[in-house]
Amino acid sequence: MNILVEKDNGIARVTLNRPPLNVLDIATMRELNAALCDAGADKTNRVIILAAQGKFFSAGVDIADHTRERVGEMISVFHGLIRALWSLEQPTIAATQGSALGGGMELAFACDFIVASDKAKFAQPEIQVGVFPPIAALMLSRLLPRKKAFELLLTGDAIDAHAAEHLGLVNVVAAPDDFENALRAFAARLTKLSGAVLRMTKRAALLPLRDENENALREIEELYLNELMQTADAQEGLAAFMEKRAPVWSDR
Repeated sequence: MNILVEKDNGIARVTLNRPPLNVLDIATMRELNAALCDAGADKTNRVIILAAQGKFFSAGVDIADHTRERVGEMISVFHGLIRALWSLEQPTIAATQGSALGGGMELAFACDFIVASDKAKFAQPEIQVGVFPPIAALMLSRLLPRKKAFELLLTGDAIDAHAAEHLGLVNVVAAPDDFENALRAFAARLTKLSGAVLRMTKRAALLPLRDENENALREIEELYLNELMQTADAQEGLAAFMEKRAPVWSDR
């Protein structure tokens, strides 16, 4: 199974199980979406943890699903997964025991909290292969000062967990051998509270952003599918990545 689910003491732990990289292909994203929705429907779950097995939290969406023939379905399924995360009433925690790259970073940042290993790194390297990350383009410009958001989006460079914590993107950083203890301790700060009040407080906090996020994301999706994916450089960057060579940009 690509996704594992455990429930205990008010916590649903939904785990990516495609080690070592936990690449998100379309089938895995559909399975993850269903698991998260099932966890959210069970109101005995006060907190939902999104975790992963292996070296990486996730290296992102499968590059094979970015081809012109499949990219429409990929965007629909991946953004459906992000929308499912946003719609969960329970607080969500991304447990990034390893690096979160590309769509993996977007998946982690769509959660309400992040507990990270100090070995984790975060990056949106899409621009280096001729595309851009729609969810990160939406979220980072709101979560960070614009210049720092642009640095991450327009260079594709990685930052470590401590830098992410300093920027306010990560809540807790822990050593690998203390990671599970730190994760449990953070979750316990939530599970000791009323599940009903947690859900309503989260709902109230997100209400001002709900329509704004949806409208902006639809425009970004149109830009990605109808303009970006029609460029020669998007096709060249993706092809170069799959062929393990340096891209040759034409600026068109």
